[in-house]
Amino acid sequence: MKATEVLQDLAGRVRDAAGEIPRDLPAEVVNAHPAGHPNSLVWLLWHTGRELDVQLSGLTSDEQVWTSEGYDSSSGIRGAGESMGFGQSPTQAREVTAAEAGPVIDYVTTVCDAVDAYLSTLGDADLDAVVDDAWDPPVTRGVRLISILHDAVIHLGQAAYVLGTDTGSGGRG
Repeated sequence: MKATEVLQDLAGRVRDAAGEIPRDLPAEVVNAHPAGHPNSLVWLLWHTGRELDVQLSGLTSDEQVWTSEGYDSSSGIRGAGESMGFGQSPTQAREVTAAEAGPVIDYVTTVCDAVDAYLSTLGDADLDAVVDDAWDPPVTRGVRLISILHDAVIHLGQAAYVLGTDTGSGGRG
């Protein structure tokens, strides 16, 4: 198996994990803050999509899916602005809300599709190209892709945990 195929498999797993989250969760569930944590389910989903989208755009020089596909206006996310969630204060994170999960899940899966499409254009040698020399050691394309997919896995795992709590279940489990 080629390294790019491994990364495509991982991107597909991120997409599948997002797709397993129920689309019809009510607003009180998607916006709940279990144990008072600033990151709600909607924030976790939104941030997953945004961090993948912003970083992918930096690699491809393409417009972000957030704007090119109109998710900035159609996802129903409020309070996000142009942010991707990195470095937000707890107050700013709490301001990110939505009426339902479905459109936010759609955003994450669309971004994962874009990551998969990008990976299909790469050969294994492309993963060694330095994309950010501001770090020591410099960051290669492969390391950047692993980093953003790893972050997505972590946040979707947190979303699954939130759904398993009494606050996140909305009385479903």
